[in-house]
Amino acid sequence: MKKLVLKIVIYGFSILLLFEVLVRILNLATETPKRYIDDFNVEKSIPGQKGISVTGNRRQHFAEYRINSSGFNSYRNFCPTNQKKEIALVGDSFIEGFHHNYYNSIGKKIENNVEDIEVYEYGFSGYDMADQLHLIHQYQDQFQYIDFVVIGLKYDNDLKRAFYYSNQDRMEYQLNIYSLLRKSELVVYANSIGVISNIRSFISHLKAVLSFREQKQTTAIKDFEKFQEEVYVDNFKSLVSLYGFDKTRFYLLIDERQTPKSFMHFLKDNGFKYIEMGEVLSNSTKETTLGYDFHWNNNGRTIIANLVATYYKRYKMEKQ
Repeated sequence: MKKLVLKIVIYGFSILLLFEVLVRILNLATETPKRYIDDFNVEKSIPGQKGISVTGNRRQHFAEYRINSSGFNSYRNFCPTNQKKEIALVGDSFIEGFHHNYYNSIGKKIENNVEDIEVYEYGFSGYDMADQLHLIHQYQDQFQYIDFVVIGLKYDNDLKRAFYYSNQDRMEYQLNIYSLLRKSELVVYANSIGVISNIRSFISHLKAVLSFREQKQTTAIKDFEKFQEEVYVDNFKSLVSLYGFDKTRFYLLIDERQTPKSFMHFLKDNGFKYIEMGEVLSNSTKETTLGYDFHWNNNGRTIIANLVATYYKRYKMEKQ
């Protein structure tokens, strides 16, 4: 019995070691930039990092990233002034753009479409509306000069908090045992394709079943959606009250296909401007997402860039 267990351990370790070598040889693991929380209590990447982001379980995308002096993935540093015209894109991984080379970003595409403009991409994976409005509030010395600000809003994900607090769950993956595990490219690759998250979900579900904490959903779906919308509206109001929202310069980037009409009406009735991207993405004759996940592919990013450019030109004409 002891020999059998010993053989299983040895063979198991050998197989894992073989997989580790294969992942390194084939460059399947992504080089995720290290995060930190700066003096303004804003979570972002440590400036000056460069590397390769690998996405897809078969290395479908192999892209360069560059973290600028402000801590965001961008081809340029952020230096807004009154003498220039600038657009800011504030959002999550869709704006961060690790699926494409940093020099072919949405911001760069906008600059190719609009003359004499600089585009600053404040994109960071995991950001929600609390992160984004907190960032703008903390960096008022920069945003006061920026002419046009586009803020990503995913209704289902971004309005779950009424105020900002640093996300320690994201930071802990760089500390203690997590930092050691990240040195294994096999672990990084397994996490990037969802293997580890699926295991964690299974364990959490199993614990709930074993401890009899599995509960039946007794609330009707419509009642739940109504309650959820009330909470999200209240959270949005709270965030705007706490961190401010310049209705003359700030536009929300929204997929109206995935946002309740009542929430869209709330925004319109209260003077919040927004850019609807759902219809233009749907009308494209080519694919707009990567296929293996919902991030925009190059075509989708071009469509978004053209859309933002159109709204900026319209905004500029209205100001004249």
